[in-house]
Amino acid sequence: MYNIPAKTHRAEELIKRSQFITSIAHASNADEANTFVAAIKKEFPDASHNCWAYVAGKPGDTAKIGMSDDGEPHGTAGKPMLNVLLHSDIGEIVAVVTRYFGGTKLGPGGLVKAYSGSVKNALEGISVFQKRQMTQWQISFAYPHINAIKLLIESYEGELLEEKYQENILMTVEVPEASSEDFIQTITDLCSGDINIAELR
Repeated sequence: MYNIPAKTHRAEELIKRSQFITSIAHASNADEANTFVAAIKKEFPDASHNCWAYVAGKPGDTAKIGMSDDGEPHGTAGKPMLNVLLHSDIGEIVAVVTRYFGGTKLGPGGLVKAYSGSVKNALEGISVFQKRQMTQWQISFAYPHINAIKLLIESYEGELLEEKYQENILMTVEVPEASSEDFIQTITDLCSGDINIAELR
């Protein structure tokens, strides 16, 4: 299990007359992150910059990340923001820092401190909830087992995502990763081995 943002959160601060508005939201993939960034840019079209970063996987996972300086000097906004997110112990998160320039230049070091600090400040006020890591399986079995298997899925706190009635029943199910091995063994024993199982993710 790991923490993800429970809802959209916003924080504001004034740094040397420049206004920094940080917006944070949940994003389970790049598309959701980019959609949120686009919405913030639309909300603040007259801003000097809308810099952003996201981690669309587990906390610290660098496989699904993105960032942009949006016109600020290279490496002074997106990367510092991303570094804060990667070390926040919160996953599936996107942050946009909107800046309205106040007339005083901050310099590269000042910008890094302002953008990373804005994200840290916003993270202190967000609410989170725990997300369980799940695995998806496709299972195919004979009709007589259907009721017992549905009860088994429920007992493992899983979810039946799809079912198709063909020569056999074809189900797509999702179960908590922590108990997936036990689930597969139990369901195999239930069907006396007469079942086809394939992991989807």
